[in-house]
Amino acid sequence: MRKFVKDLTVAGVDYPHERYVLLKLTDDELLPEMLPGQFVEVKVEDSPKTFLRRPISINYVDRESNQLWLLIQLVGEGTRKLAKLRCGDKLNVVFPLGNGFSPMGQKGEKVLLVGGGVGVAPLLNYGKELSESGAKPVFLLGARSKSDLLELDMFKAIAPVYITTEDGSVGEKGFVTQHSLLETETFDRISVCGPKPMMVSVARYAKSKGIPCEVSLENMMACGVGACLCCVEKTVKGNVCVCKNGPVFPTDQLTWDL
Repeated sequence: MRKFVKDLTVAGVDYPHERYVLLKLTDDELLPEMLPGQFVEVKVEDSPKTFLRRPISINYVDRESNQLWLLIQLVGEGTRKLAKLRCGDKLNVVFPLGNGFSPMGQKGEKVLLVGGGVGVAPLLNYGKELSESGAKPVFLLGARSKSDLLELDMFKAIAPVYITTEDGSVGEKGFVTQHSLLETETFDRISVCGPKPMMVSVARYAKSKGIPCEVSLENMMACGVGACLCCVEKTVKGNVCVCKNGPVFPTDQLTWDL
């Protein structure tokens, strides 16, 4: 798939949480094809401590508005600088990068999409694409508390949503792998994005049930094209660059202890 380097225009800036910013980017030309699970590398201007581009998952693609959405967690100087962007500003973006989730599902295929924290971001676009293809996505989202759940209304507009929170403020109390849904429903496959311990737990569950599972890894990806070797991951076929060969991998290709 062809990659682009563009100065995209900020068309919208939302703050869904005190630790997150949602940037909506557009272009004078029609945005190129982007697959669910792919990511972008953004250049942070006027930030002396931010030398490298920052990798960010593609959260949503709004074709009607010709917009690309990035849901960004504010964790350092670079991301906090991005949170100061305003409508009309330009953001230099390399995109689309990496290999995304499995191709769209077959009609009627039941796909469980599990996300935790900012890991929910790429699942929104994937769920939309699955639903439009005739598959039946189901979201299982985990967070520390009710206030940490992001874009919940949009998820609910696409497919059924099940929730766990660590403090029990909404949904079932506990972690995603403890939700009763996993004992009462069956799925054709599972896709996961979030903290590694959560992904490992879901992968173990999937293996125990014989369900194909894929995970979106969040290794540090400085270049996005496999040149810097910052994001190497060990697989059954040897070491690979997550940015080039992933970020999505079937769990049977990883060397995790499942």
